[in-house]
Amino acid sequence: MSDYLAPTLAVILPNLGGIAGSFITRKNIPNWYEGLNKPSWRPGNKVFGPVWTTLYCSMGYASYMVWRDGGGFDGDAALPLAWYGAQLALNWAWTPIFFGLHSPKWGFVEIICLWGAIAGTIYSFHGINEKASYLLLPYLGWVSLASALTFRIWRDNPDADKKE
Repeated sequence: MSDYLAPTLAVILPNLGGIAGSFITRKNIPNWYEGLNKPSWRPGNKVFGPVWTTLYCSMGYASYMVWRDGGGFDGDAALPLAWYGAQLALNWAWTPIFFGLHSPKWGFVEIICLWGAIAGTIYSFHGINEKASYLLLPYLGWVSLASALTFRIWRDNPDADKKE
């Protein structure tokens, strides 16, 4: 694969799920999310798009670095890339659960699993490419904030999951 194609595809891939999720999010912000009780410290809605785009690009490039330096899917990078794929799937699943199903409770359960998968990805990336693992630290920080926010929304909106 060319020196430009592989990193480009790696950066684009995580953004695809973010783009798909944005359709679910945008539809549910005015009809559901805005009516929820939210803490005063939550970031404004306009912050999420640029932050997620930056994080998706950095995690995509980090995955490319591990793929490149770890021998691809058949080399030492196989397990770290499996961790990466798992956390990416969990990342993409949060939006349909929280916004699509209107379920802060299951969104919180899911984001805790995501946090663990990100930590596992960072740990496994570190053995292949330290810089790649460091590129994921802001992502872990943001998901930590998102986890706290999801918990507070669940706690402060006990009726939000009543349609279960």
